[in-house]
Amino acid sequence: MRLRRWRRRSSTGMMGSTVNDDRIFAAIADERRRLADVAGRFTDEQWATPSLCTGWTCRDVFAHLVVPLVVSIPRFGLAMVRARGNFDHANIAMAAKVARVHPDLPKTLRDNADKRFTPPGQGPRAPLTDVLVHGLDIRRPLGIAANLDPDRTRVVLDFLVGTASDGMFGKVPTTVRWVATDVDWAAGDGPIVEGPTEALLLVLTGRSAGMDELAGDGAAQLRRRA
Repeated sequence: MRLRRWRRRSSTGMMGSTVNDDRIFAAIADERRRLADVAGRFTDEQWATPSLCTGWTCRDVFAHLVVPLVVSIPRFGLAMVRARGNFDHANIAMAAKVARVHPDLPKTLRDNADKRFTPPGQGPRAPLTDVLVHGLDIRRPLGIAANLDPDRTRVVLDFLVGTASDGMFGKVPTTVRWVATDVDWAAGDGPIVEGPTEALLLVLTGRSAGMDELAGDGAAQLRRRA
């Protein structure tokens, strides 16, 4: 079954009956400032803590969030050339460079929080997803509560199970029904995969960290495939 035919149940909340791009951009800016406020108090040990992104520290992930706000598309294109077209290698190299050039990463993120960068061909739901999920990549290993806004998580969950996100965050299984247990949201048909929104966000973006928090026959299927 194609994802676009999935039945969804979600609450519009602050976003209104039609999700408004201006409000999503405002939410992105707020999430960047929230994360900058938390990271502004990090110790060297916390910065060096492995994140949920394999091979990346919390500093690496934070620098990655800063990259599109301070690096132009042509400059990133040059990095891609140097990396022989390998996006991941270019991404790693550019994040490392940004961390060197901008040692006060929280201030840099805060100062650029209102920038409306979106990946080519994508709208604001992509960067909202980026800041929420990477925020979890940083906060979870450090034991810091995320306290995510329910309306924002619903927007991101809808994006992740929709066709617009195809190829950006990994392939989403199409044969299960995703159900959030802490907000009013569900999508899909098939055996149920249920759990808190944070766990759903992590698993839908290819992280295994939230898998143990999920229940249902669909969750059992996902674990067997992992």
